[in-house]
Amino acid sequence: MVSDTIERVVVLRHPIERVWATLTTAEGLSGWFGSVAEIDLRPGGRAFFRWDDLGDESTATITVVDPPYRFAFRWAMEGLPQDSAPQTLVEFTLEPVAEGTRLRLVESGFAQVAVDMARSAHKTNSQGWDAELADLEAYLDAAT
Repeated sequence: MVSDTIERVVVLRHPIERVWATLTTAEGLSGWFGSVAEIDLRPGGRAFFRWDDLGDESTATITVVDPPYRFAFRWAMEGLPQDSAPQTLVEFTLEPVAEGTRLRLVESGFAQVAVDMARSAHKTNSQGWDAELADLEAYLDAAT
């Protein structure tokens, strides 16, 4: 059995508006989420991400924009052709806390494909989010 979701929670030592901008602008995303990012920040808008070091890219469709608290998009499941692949939902929820901002990331929808495929995509994305969230924290801390 494979979990349908990946969930991570981190507390970032930065104000919610700064974290929001880092998640939702091309400049912010390009600083931590891959090498290049483009974003049309509106429900139904598109986002494009490229990781030059991995030779990989992905396109997403924005589903939720609720500044500065919630941002979500859908993208193709890892390892499947982008055009016809089932999609997962990636949701970022931000909450101001005494230490800065609590970021909760949930990616869901892995259970919609065969177990082997779901297991592989879940593992790849779990490792990916661990690395990306560490990059987010480092990027925010370096910009201070």
